[in-house]
Amino acid sequence: MKQEELQAIASQLKLPTGEKGIEIGNMMNETNINMTRHSIQNLNISNEYKILELGHGNAGHVEFLFEQAENLKYYGLEMSELMFQEARQTNRNFVSQKQAFFSLYDGNKIAFENDFFDKIFTVNTIYFWQKPEELLAEIYRVLKPNGNFCLTFAEEDFMKQLPFTQFEFELYSTEKAQELIKKTPFKIVYTETQTEKVKSKTGELVDRAFTTIVLEK
Repeated sequence: MKQEELQAIASQLKLPTGEKGIEIGNMMNETNINMTRHSIQNLNISNEYKILELGHGNAGHVEFLFEQAENLKYYGLEMSELMFQEARQTNRNFVSQKQAFFSLYDGNKIAFENDFFDKIFTVNTIYFWQKPEELLAEIYRVLKPNGNFCLTFAEEDFMKQLPFTQFEFELYSTEKAQELIKKTPFKIVYTETQTEKVKSKTGELVDRAFTTIVLEK
């Protein structure tokens, strides 16, 4: 693949747009579903919680989240206008029932008041954070005391084998992510790395190591 093709893939993964973006959104939902479910399960969700997700993509997983407990409210923030529209369409029933709320944001500022959410999670977005410490400070601010933030990402050793990650991606190992978290007031309560089989772009099965870090305010 040429450099510009790889760069185009990286840009779409960061911010899906156009027809290609819909395809990328579907592919991301499919390849990330295990990571997303693992992240949701690690939140230990109870009834009536308010839950925030950063970078939800097409949000094909929101129904699974609502199966975890009753009377939940889900809030999704997304930088991609296309994924915001797709997520609203996919979850239109939850949106009309005022259970799911989707908004666009700039990837830095979270437009909610202090101590608003019981739980927050994000899957495969850390590579694109423009100002990681500032975003973590924002997540900390909008999370209730003793609330949890679940950060899930694919390990650097796996990600650097993918040719497009040389563009626009900042890769993280568990250690590097933990070093970043140490610069914030968050406490790390749990870290787990798992390996799963995923289909590569060329169709063969490869082992992907991913890590979930659960933080507490």
